[in-house]
Amino acid sequence: MTARRMMRPRAAIFGCSGPAITEEERSFFARARPFGFILFGRNVENPEQLRTLVEELRGAVGRPNAPVMIDQEGGRVARLRPPHWRPHPAPGLIGALYERSPQEGIEALRLHVGLISAELRAAGITVNCIPMADVRADDADKVIGDRAFSGDPAVVARLARISAATCLASGIIPVLKHLPGHGRSRVDSHLSLPVVDADADTLYSTDGLPFRRLADVPWGMTAHIVYPALDNRAPATLSRPVLVDRVRGRLGFTGLLVSDDLCMGAIGGEPAHKAHAALLAGCDIALHCNGKMDEMREFMAGVEPISDAAWARAQRAEALRVALSGGGGVSDVAALASLAERRQHLLALAA
Repeated sequence: MTARRMMRPRAAIFGCSGPAITEEERSFFARARPFGFILFGRNVENPEQLRTLVEELRGAVGRPNAPVMIDQEGGRVARLRPPHWRPHPAPGLIGALYERSPQEGIEALRLHVGLISAELRAAGITVNCIPMADVRADDADKVIGDRAFSGDPAVVARLARISAATCLASGIIPVLKHLPGHGRSRVDSHLSLPVVDADADTLYSTDGLPFRRLADVPWGMTAHIVYPALDNRAPATLSRPVLVDRVRGRLGFTGLLVSDDLCMGAIGGEPAHKAHAALLAGCDIALHCNGKMDEMREFMAGVEPISDAAWARAQRAEALRVALSGGGGVSDVAALASLAERRQHLLALAA
């Protein structure tokens, strides 16, 4: 390993335990040098507190541009909530509007992502885990459900593309998820390991279509799902045949590839083993979300400094975010309120 690589951050993203980092966490993050951080509802109280937390996380690793990410889709998946942040609808409602009126659906989506991005930007958050490019299936578990835009792959692809572009134009890096497709899962991967038995051609032509069309999105996230047609032993996150041959190969994904949360019930084993296995399979970054210090310490035993290829992808993503953000999007309070009213008016048409 080169000296230059040894100086880079290590290939992990961590959560923290609460609304402020503890001295133990500060010391650990300084030694561990993770690539970035992820926030959850337990970390969020109000705008001032959140801005302070984001600054302190970056200060702990001594990198003012260290990625800080969040899941702020709208609907069920929203870490920033009223009364300090406005409520946002589920992506499925926007998809329903699009299928009735494409022009109004696209307008509503751009407003939706722009409003979310403005709130994240005000907090200093630079990465959002959208767009969801999974294709909804009627007989699947509700873990996806209205988080997906549609059951039509072409509709999902178009709306996911607009979502990703609006993120970047607003100064936020989008994360395409969940590669190579989570829509058919019949169990919740937060709780146990799903198996999707679709054949390889169906996975490519249907579930894979949005991911193929968005292969240039700067970040992506893996699925904790076993696809026997692709690899009958390991879930995608831990499978080199899935990540290298399918995701990088046939689907053509070129961005930074982050594992889904390795604390989830779908992935068993010791923390260090899970981290090492994900990186060995082809993930660029291993994600650990629960903020438990004993697990994070063990996890780091399986993590090395970020690879040359992953570092180049991360640098390209950040450069793209800066280049495309322009003025950074709308920030005036009155203007944002007006945009929110317009979005609400449009979404009422889908009811």
